[in-house]
Amino acid sequence: MSVQNTIRRKTVPQIRNSKNNTPVVCLTAYHAHTARLVDPYVDLLLVGDSLGMVMHGMENTLGVSLELMILHGKAVMRGADQAVVVVDMPFGTYEESPQIAFRNASRVIHETGCTAIKLEGGARMAETIHFLSERGIPVMAHIGLTPQSVQTMGGYKTQGRTTDEWAALEEDARAVAEAGAFSVVLEGIAEPLAARITGQIDVPTIGIGASPACDGQILVLEDMLGLNPSPPKFVKEFATLGAAIEGAAEAYAKEVRSRHFPAKEHTYAMKK
Repeated sequence: MSVQNTIRRKTVPQIRNSKNNTPVVCLTAYHAHTARLVDPYVDLLLVGDSLGMVMHGMENTLGVSLELMILHGKAVMRGADQAVVVVDMPFGTYEESPQIAFRNASRVIHETGCTAIKLEGGARMAETIHFLSERGIPVMAHIGLTPQSVQTMGGYKTQGRTTDEWAALEEDARAVAEAGAFSVVLEGIAEPLAARITGQIDVPTIGIGASPACDGQILVLEDMLGLNPSPPKFVKEFATLGAAIEGAAEAYAKEVRSRHFPAKEHTYAMKK
């Protein structure tokens, strides 16, 4: 007997076919509770390796392990019923060879139940993207400002702000799309170049700091909720939860110290 879920999860072909259609809505998620809250409103949830910085206080994403990504991927899958869930491949788990990339990516999908993986890099990763795609692993590509290359880039630098940078980035986009990526994240790319790339490839571009010219947008959830005291320029805060949390903590501390909390309504009495 087959069992079908009442709610059907979105699919990779649906994301791919959104090209030149309604913009794809994407957010990051790192645990079950927030995944459950935002799942009804998004098309795709990314378990980003940015969790190393956002959740664990790391300086950058380079210290994130495969085991950590799997742990958070499992949590997000428990909270998300509808969105396509994509898990980032952390630094050092896919660059060495397509075969090693497949071994690690298949482990991520097997252990988390996610739909797809994401990896950074343009033309240099095309062979790996093709290898994975041909073997049943959907791949989201990521070009432009690639955080795992922060050491070689010399920081988080916007890409494509001079035209002499355009050809290489355009080639990166074409290479990963032709290799089989179902979408391409464009991060930190100047608007004219993002628009050119979006018009040149047949799969959706998902922008983060890459202008409204892209086929969709993604933000780090904690950034758009106002939990980052120093958000990047491209972030719009749709809420100010940081201030709300501080205010709640301050109010709680005052009530505990003044013995106003817990009150009678928060206290268990003896049975009669």
